[in-house]
Amino acid sequence: MYDFAIIGSGASGGRMAYELTAGGAKCVLIEAGRAFDRHSFPPGELGYSTQMFWGGGLEVSRDARFGFLRGKCLGGTSVVNQADLDRFDDLAWDDWRDRTGVDFFRTERMDPYYDELDRAIPHGEIPRSYYNRNAELFIQGFDKTGYHWKPIDRAQDDCKLDHGSDCIVCLGGCPRNAKQSTLVNAIPQAQALGLDLECEFDVERVEDRRTEVRLVGRQHGAQRELVARRAILAAGSLGNTALLLRSTDLARRLPALGRNFCCHPQYMTYGVHDEPVDAHKGALQSVQAHDRRLREAGIKIENVFAPPIATAMLLPGVGRAHHAQMRNFRHLACVEVAVRDEPLGTMKLGRGGKLIVDKPLSAADRAKIDEGLKLALATHEHARAKQIIRCDQGFGLHLMGGCPMGTDARTSVVASDFHLHGFDNLIAADSSIFPTAPGINPSFTIMALSLRASRELLAR
Repeated sequence: MYDFAIIGSGASGGRMAYELTAGGAKCVLIEAGRAFDRHSFPPGELGYSTQMFWGGGLEVSRDARFGFLRGKCLGGTSVVNQADLDRFDDLAWDDWRDRTGVDFFRTERMDPYYDELDRAIPHGEIPRSYYNRNAELFIQGFDKTGYHWKPIDRAQDDCKLDHGSDCIVCLGGCPRNAKQSTLVNAIPQAQALGLDLECEFDVERVEDRRTEVRLVGRQHGAQRELVARRAILAAGSLGNTALLLRSTDLARRLPALGRNFCCHPQYMTYGVHDEPVDAHKGALQSVQAHDRRLREAGIKIENVFAPPIATAMLLPGVGRAHHAQMRNFRHLACVEVAVRDEPLGTMKLGRGGKLIVDKPLSAADRAKIDEGLKLALATHEHARAKQIIRCDQGFGLHLMGGCPMGTDARTSVVASDFHLHGFDNLIAADSSIFPTAPGINPSFTIMALSLRASRELLAR
């Protein structure tokens, strides 16, 4: 029997699979999506969106105000994200500790885990000589707003920009294995140590039998069951919440299940320039805002871009007007606004077991979005864009909460030892346990929490 069955292979599941296997545990890693690699990633935006993301490329909130993106492939979202590595600061940890009573939510308690990952995962900044024009226009405009920016530290190892690499293709998996997803940096190493792998196995419910757990789902069109001593839920905010809600015997003992959903609501703005910007060429994302004033205001400003289908979905308008905007694709510069939203979202099951996400915005959230958009539009104006486009469609890439961590079982799902309240055989350490939105890219902290959880499990 397996010591651990790990459901989900992204930043948390992949990391825990490696750490636990390396520590001597017998583990199986379960992934609902397919196992692609750098030789088999589906080509083109349409190909990878439909084959490597849940919902055929996009899921939406109940009112369709927000679109959500999450990876469905071996390596999970770590394969399709931008691999930013940001540590949480005192502002984030202090808020979490105050809200939850969890004492290790402190910079000095989490830094050793960040430090260890820093040594284990190749990372670095894009050299200034490889910034594309989208980045240079951002810097030109943002400097004049009076705020500060910094290069992004990214989990990457030789993107071969000197060979003309266009990193926008890495949104569908990096063909050079430069992006340090768990598909590159954790799962193969764990397999070499004895990890078993089960792909295209969609776990539908979990049953707790006190001395073991039973996972029930479907694999390749047939019902499949698997038994392990313990299960690690690493399917992310939406995945973990849906799985537990479908496990009705568990769900009725977890009153806070489905609460505290948040997503750093994001909005794109575009500046149209006379000369081609070619934001889709070269290094996709090099810099971001780095300013204490914005941090305290709960506003994130980043320099990024989206491929053509996503851009078409974001740009406002229809018909000829929309077509005219898309004809400017090579002339578009982009500034993205995201905010540290209040954890007011909820999740529940609808007809057929489909997860329904309600994601309201508070008055404070709307005020942050308005302030962030003003700054983004000013950045375009200072960069001398001839036209500025504000996109009203919101989206979320950082999906958090649903199984928040805390010391009170009435208001949280996961205890401070990473076990679900009342269940010794069920563990979670991914973004579903976030009590609030940190206002910082969550990927590095998901890995750090997962490393901490692995060490605690091995020590028992």
